[in-house]
Amino acid sequence: MEKKLHLGPMEFKLLHFFMTHQERVYSRDQLLDNVWGTNTYVEDRTVDVHIRRLRKALETHDKLIQTVRGSGYRFSTRTD
Repeated sequence: MEKKLHLGPMEFKLLHFFMTHQERVYSRDQLLDNVWGTNTYVEDRTVDVHIRRLRKALETHDKLIQTVRGSGYRFSTRTD
């Protein structure tokens, strides 16, 4: 069964980045540089807000985006 995801532009860019860079941990600063770009200034906690929104949109698949304590976030299909 197909289900549409309703994502904002930044959540879409974040999901795209994660899906094309799976299994690697990225810090907030690295995500800001790679997703938002180096020419914009936003607080590093902005990443947390968008991660939360993305997890909510993914609903039952929200565990694909994992928090790695002290390091950042990663997209992983592994369950270990």
